[in-house]
Amino acid sequence: MKTDYMIIGRVRNSENILRLVHGIESKGFTCYNFLSKPASPNAADLPWEEQMAILESHPDFWNDPIHHHHFVTDMNGLKNADTIVMLLPAGKAAHMEAGVAHGLGKKMVIIGEVENPETLYLMFEERYPDIESFLNSI
Repeated sequence: MKTDYMIIGRVRNSENILRLVHGIESKGFTCYNFLSKPASPNAADLPWEEQMAILESHPDFWNDPIHHHHFVTDMNGLKNADTIVMLLPAGKAAHMEAGVAHGLGKKMVIIGEVENPETLYLMFEERYPDIESFLNSI
């Protein structure tokens, strides 16, 4: 499904990610929301932190169908979004997603302060100190 935006960031920052998604949607834009699917479908009623602990404890990461499903749906989210927004703090996976998105030619935005900037952070065409500044710009 084609969307205007996709947010990449750390699941453990879910409160701010959801605030950003809802802010984007309140402005009439569409946004792929990776948090709309549970991290651990068999424990969907648990808090995110507990779902992540269950997901991360799977003994065979490479062959786990849940990890595979998350990979496929999130890659489709990247491919189908016009703009990718990284919300800091972000972990390794989000940084890998940023590289994929840049390689796909997506418009790249970063929100938050980069503690130790590296050259590749120049892939982000727009930078905002906080969610509100970004939302005010769209």
